Amino acid sequence: MKVLVIGGGGREHAILKALAKSPKVDKLYCMKGNAGTAETAENVNVDFMNFDAVTEYVKAHPEIDYYVVTPDDPLAAGLVDVLEGLGKRCFGPEKKAAIIEGSKSFSKNLMKKYGIPTAASETFDDYDKALSYVRSIGAPVVLKADGLALGKGVLLCDTEKQAEEGLKEIMLDKAFGSAGNKVVVEEYMKGLKYTPGEEVSVLAFTDGKTIVPMITSCDHKRAYDGDKGLNTGGMGTFAPCPFWTPELQKEVMDTIMVPTMNAMNAEGRTFKGCLYFGLMRTNKGMKVVEYNARFGDPETQVVLPMLKTDLLEIFEAVTDGRLADVKIEWDDGACVCVVLASGGYPISYAKGKPITIGDTEGVDIVHAGTAMKDGKLVTNGGRVLNVVAKGRDIEEARAKAYKAIENIAWDNMQYRKDIGIKYRDG
Repeated sequence: MKVLVIGGGGREHAILKALAKSPKVDKLYCMKGNAGTAETAENVNVDFMNFDAVTEYVKAHPEIDYYVVTPDDPLAAGLVDVLEGLGKRCFGPEKKAAIIEGSKSFSKNLMKKYGIPTAASETFDDYDKALSYVRSIGAPVVLKADGLALGKGVLLCDTEKQAEEGLKEIMLDKAFGSAGNKVVVEEYMKGLKYTPGEEVSVLAFTDGKTIVPMITSCDHKRAYDGDKGLNTGGMGTFAPCPFWTPELQKEVMDTIMVPTMNAMNAEGRTFKGCLYFGLMRTNKGMKVVEYNARFGDPETQVVLPMLKTDLLEIFEAVTDGRLADVKIEWDDGACVCVVLASGGYPISYAKGKPITIGDTEGVDIVHAGTAMKDGKLVTNGGRVLNVVAKGRDIEEARAKAYKAIENIAWDNMQYRKDIGIKYRDG
């Protein structure tokens, strides 16, 4: 089969690496891709948010058998619907289902309606009313821009002053564009052992009838060590989650995952693809922090290397509604991903810095914001490279990753030194 993956970051490079292992795959393509995806696939220089251009390309290339749509923007805008309308087989949810990520107010209302555990919240499209509400409940509080904001539209406010400034930033200053036309004001959840709580990412394959969770992972959203600084798209991950147990797995399946799948069916929005559950272990049980309508980035970079089953076989089973027939298996051990970013990320950063990569034996280098310029590898984004290492446990995996990082450099490179440490005592 010839398979085209849509997207150009670390997640897409990781998916391509996994698909390349499939004996079913004859050739891979990536739209638009990066310097790393070019080593695994043929990069296609088409803007995937220009649906007319995508349609033109698809019609001109009938030899491509299957499409994988992974970024949030094209999913929310309905690219899967367009591809299916052209008679193409796809992995990814239709627009009506991708709204579970595209609108936080939709997802919060869904959880309220169907009794899925999450933080208490209220949604506002009026700044003055939102401000009045925040002042009435006080701090700490969580503010979320309603729409898509590259994973950065969430503000954790410890004081009422921070909350007032955050509301202004989201609703008046439009720091996240139209995503801030509405704001969700949310309860600040407390953890079972840690403050504010213990977050875990659980990605799941679902065809709307069956839902199969993948191996758990933990993300590091803040820019700097010790979870300091601004929220980012993710500075590193590790798998599996140290505090995850079979009992938690059953609780989450029974109270969150299956009810979410059934709720989307009941709303006429059947979800087929990868449904991402951002969860928190709280002193009141497991609760949903957020949903994503696709593979997480950089969670994918530590989850897929642990997958033993043919990824394309799973994708096709989801598309065909026969996921229950596939046995999905995982490796033992652990995996760690450390994101190497451009200095200044996530606010402002330079591009075009030459990258040198020395001895990285024993790890996998997954490209995100990279490009080739005059035959040289250069930076081309905020998050540039992902250093991914497997080991018998998290300690061994993180030691491999950080050793390899010593042999990678560019001007003003930044990364966190504490990936894989949190929750180590369960």
